[in-house]
Amino acid sequence: MISRVRGLLSPFLDFARGESQAGLLLILAAIAAFVWANSAYAPAYHAMKELHVGLAFGGWHLDKELIHWVDDGLMAAFFLLVGLEIKREVLVGELSDPRAAALPVVAAAGGMIVPALIYAAVAWGQSPASRGWGVPMATDIAFALGVLALLGDRVPVSLKVFLTALAIVDDLGAIAVIALFYAGDIALGKLAISLLLWLGALLYGARGGYRLSVYGVLGIGMWYFMQASGVHATVAGVLLALAVPMKRRIDGGTLRGDLEKLLSSHDFEEQQVVAEDLEDLLERGQSPLHRLEHMLNPVNAYLIMPVFALFNAGFALGGGSLGATISLGAFLGLLLGKPIGVVGASWLSIRTGIASRPRGVSWTALAGAGVLAGIGFTMALFIAGLAFTDPGHLDQAKLGVISASILAAVLGGALLVMAGRPSEAVEAPAG
Repeated sequence: MISRVRGLLSPFLDFARGESQAGLLLILAAIAAFVWANSAYAPAYHAMKELHVGLAFGGWHLDKELIHWVDDGLMAAFFLLVGLEIKREVLVGELSDPRAAALPVVAAAGGMIVPALIYAAVAWGQSPASRGWGVPMATDIAFALGVLALLGDRVPVSLKVFLTALAIVDDLGAIAVIALFYAGDIALGKLAISLLLWLGALLYGARGGYRLSVYGVLGIGMWYFMQASGVHATVAGVLLALAVPMKRRIDGGTLRGDLEKLLSSHDFEEQQVVAEDLEDLLERGQSPLHRLEHMLNPVNAYLIMPVFALFNAGFALGGGSLGATISLGAFLGLLLGKPIGVVGASWLSIRTGIASRPRGVSWTALAGAGVLAGIGFTMALFIAGLAFTDPGHLDQAKLGVISASILAAVLGGALLVMAGRPSEAVEAPAG
């Protein structure tokens, strides 16, 4: 029975380990950016971000500062991975069972609404500060799981699953906020071209298309016309993820039979022939979605997120104080709004019978997870960059986000240590 449970949880555990490592690397990159931005070499840091890099082909030319290639280009791949994770979770993961999904979905909704309201209250009537209401909405899953990794087996797997599902849901909410509220003036013609390319990807995926190169070509076209239309380019990554199918080209019975043939064959020449076909066989045994997700995971963990942190986490300490409106709104939204929203919505959903508390998770541990949800690093900094064009305002937002994220990591970790190991946690009712 135990081995069966471990088998069912192994995909999540593999994901959590990867995200935990990414979180630790993310922290190191953020520290490096902060130290660099406050050192004697700060001008070199800002010059690196403002360096212009262009692509040209014939009469076509695309020129951007390096910071925009990171935020618009690399982050489109990050959002593609987020979209793939959301689709997988909805189809076969933690969000596929309405009863199991109820708690993280409701908790995520509370954890998005309350921080936005707190920020809006702090910045009421103050423009452009009021544009930052979306900053404290989303949880940084890599950073949060990095903290959980430091706590080891003190944290029950069910709590890690809950926090991961919650972060995926509020990532979806943040994507919707970006698309609806942080777009520029929209060029409808270019947007229409991007959507037509998306339609092509959807049709290709619906017909069982498995060549990732086709999705890559269509995705690049979607990205180019999306960013040219005024809608943020990262939306193209999420839309492309919806087109990538989970259907495999070979059924499980055929795959099992071919593998058994390899293992049972005693003829050397026959074994060689089957072995040569094994790579193609295993590739056909994976869906395009899983292949693309596995391909992007290490790129995201060891390139995209650290580079994003290096380019976005650096800010001068003299750029503002926590008492400034933008800093205070982001700080209180993440550090107070997240746990109040997550734990409050969880309590209501459990009391009303909509959801049940994860088995082996005490209310103290759930509160710890709520505080950890206040780690809003990657997505919060990303939205801050869309909300504020003035460098001073952006530095204020960064100060609030990073200060809240550090405190949330420390306080959330302390609450989880107080909650005790899983075996010591209060068992939740089965219903």
